[in-house]
Amino acid sequence: MLLDQRHVGDRAVALTGVTGSSFAPAAVRPRSLGRRAEPSWVRSYTTSLVAFETLVAAVVGGATVLGRAGSLNASSLLLWAAAALVVAWPTLLGATGAYSERVYGTGSDEYRRVGRAGFMLLALTSILSYAAALDLSRIFVAVAIPALTAVSLLGRYAARIQLRRRRARGLCTKRVVVVGRGGAVLELVAHVRRAQYAGMDVVAACVTPGDRARVAEIAGVPVGGLDDVVSLAAQLKADTIAVTSASETAAQYLRQLSWQLEGSGLELLVAPGLIEVAGPRLHIRPFEGLPLLSVEQPRFEGWRRVIKHGIDRAVATLALVLLAPVLVSLALAVKLTSPGPILYRQERVGLNGKSFTMLKFRSMVVDADRQLDDLRGDNISDGLLFKIHNDPRVTPVGRLLRRLSLDELPQLVNVLRGTMSLVGPRPPLPGEVARYDTSVSRRLLVKPGLTGLWQISGRSDLSWEESVRLDLRYVENWSLALDLLILWKTGRAVLSRSGAY
Repeated sequence: MLLDQRHVGDRAVALTGVTGSSFAPAAVRPRSLGRRAEPSWVRSYTTSLVAFETLVAAVVGGATVLGRAGSLNASSLLLWAAAALVVAWPTLLGATGAYSERVYGTGSDEYRRVGRAGFMLLALTSILSYAAALDLSRIFVAVAIPALTAVSLLGRYAARIQLRRRRARGLCTKRVVVVGRGGAVLELVAHVRRAQYAGMDVVAACVTPGDRARVAEIAGVPVGGLDDVVSLAAQLKADTIAVTSASETAAQYLRQLSWQLEGSGLELLVAPGLIEVAGPRLHIRPFEGLPLLSVEQPRFEGWRRVIKHGIDRAVATLALVLLAPVLVSLALAVKLTSPGPILYRQERVGLNGKSFTMLKFRSMVVDADRQLDDLRGDNISDGLLFKIHNDPRVTPVGRLLRRLSLDELPQLVNVLRGTMSLVGPRPPLPGEVARYDTSVSRRLLVKPGLTGLWQISGRSDLSWEESVRLDLRYVENWSLALDLLILWKTGRAVLSRSGAY
């Protein structure tokens, strides 16, 4: 996770928590660095968003006028309100920062800013209507503005999908120079390269002398020293400097570097060393003039958990009722195509280490567990899991069930019973839990899920380290909004059938 630090100043003390550096950049910014123009893709992307959202405002305003009057003979007040909407909507979006490049493509901040603009428009319209005793249509306030906000959010989502596809092809990216100790730099480089959709392309690294050869070999980018940051950025036309939390990135160093980058248009980012902690848990707290990075404790109880448990049971009940014909059909397919029980019951470990019986449609032959030892030589997993391509134990119907994740539908019963959640970490086996270390065991602080970050990020294609990292990220940063996002993306992951075998 990166924390935006365009003007670091004294704030660097809190973020790095480290001591001096042997290098202090010159206080005057070199002329060769210059002021970098905004990338052309940012201008075209922003222009497209402004045009789309202005058009949406015009359509919604026009539809409101026609809906009220049934013709173009609407009251002049409503016509003026519709015309004002065309100007006010993109203006408010700009005021809330929804057209800022830093929110494009990643995170939920972009959607929050659009929602904030919609709330502001609704509040301003209501206050103006009341204060000036204007007879605005209730449809305008209760329907038009919420519809405008909703359509704009859908447009942003569609635009984000296209942007991420372009970034996957190496387009619309920032050129980044990573600075710090060798190990921290390599970790940050690996993290950035995993998250291609974030649009960051590491083009160079600046590290301590003893780390240069190792970083150059592993990262595969030009490597300089800590005093080469500005010159490398100018030479490689970088957009961003990302500094890791290490002893060389001390307060004085960051302060001098931020001064040197002022007016250049380069973005300065600092990685606080808490890669898996993100979002609402991180805050800047002032303390007697010293900004400190506050890391809130994760919350595993409280009213949000009560809501989550209520939603789990309600959705599971509704899904079991609506999917009853599908469940019966799948049960018959399993029963008629291979001998043995319809359901496969297996002991898994849930919340706080308590065991429960997880249900699935049987997708393997009856004696699959007894054949496991004979297949261990074909295991492709690099961790505690057992994974194998083209597993001979899987039945033909079972292979189809697994491809579409239909074998997991009986887990809705587990959700209804309260032993699982709709969203959570992957439910582990007792044998896996017995070999957990302290960090991995944090997965047991929440209920396991029918789906999760692992489901939407590659499923069985993930390495053990990556699956653990995703589960820990979920545990550390859980929220109702994150659950909704995962559920939304699960459908696409299942239909793509990536990593399912």
